[in-house]
Amino acid sequence: MTALLDAATRAGRLRPVERTAYLVGVLLVLSGAVHFGIFLADGGPWEGPVSWRKPTTFGLSFGLTLITITWVTGYSVLSPRARSWLLGVFTADCVLEVAGITVQAWRRLPSHFNTETPLSRVIAMALALGGAVLVVVLAAFAVTALRGRLRAPADLRLALRAGWALLLLALATGIAMVAKGSILFRTASPQIAYETAGSLKPVHGVALHAILALPLLSVTLRAAGWPEARRHRAVTLATCLYILATSVAALISVT
Repeated sequence: MTALLDAATRAGRLRPVERTAYLVGVLLVLSGAVHFGIFLADGGPWEGPVSWRKPTTFGLSFGLTLITITWVTGYSVLSPRARSWLLGVFTADCVLEVAGITVQAWRRLPSHFNTETPLSRVIAMALALGGAVLVVVLAAFAVTALRGRLRAPADLRLALRAGWALLLLALATGIAMVAKGSILFRTASPQIAYETAGSLKPVHGVALHAILALPLLSVTLRAAGWPEARRHRAVTLATCLYILATSVAALISVT
């Protein structure tokens, strides 16, 4: 995380929306860490629709993703106004998603698909709407990076494009899990939906953070003084290994 903040600072003075996004990202990570501490102290199940796992993993994952997206979108050729709007919406959406999950965890109630009470219904609908907004924003960033020019050396361009492509896969698996859970909730039972909707979590989790791991490897090797050709070979190998790991996670998810 420190490496990302240092890289952003060296790239130039941060805009207000970037400073806000980085700060919110750090706070979300801290929220996840605090809830992990609560889990260690309080105990209870780690898995299941009602557990401290969800505010822990959502806080850590959304916080890291927000910090990462703020950093890597700086390499895309995108108008400052458009990027600021998209980052602002994404930041607010990350807060909405983590807040909804966290509130339901403290209420000891399931967060997704739960419409049993008026408040739970509002939270579930907000999470669904926030998920849709998240997909649109991240897809817009990804398409811009994959189809447009990137202000980066060849090894970092490879890392960024591979990371964005795998992020699109993560979004697709997330949509599939929500759709599966919604269908099972209506046609089978809430219990079956809670138990089986997250079957793609392994591939979703692995693919989601390629956008952090691969570019971070590139900038770390550059900081270590590696020449571009050597960095490119290393990033190519890392990309192949990451795709292999994602494929293994996919096999685990479907078996």
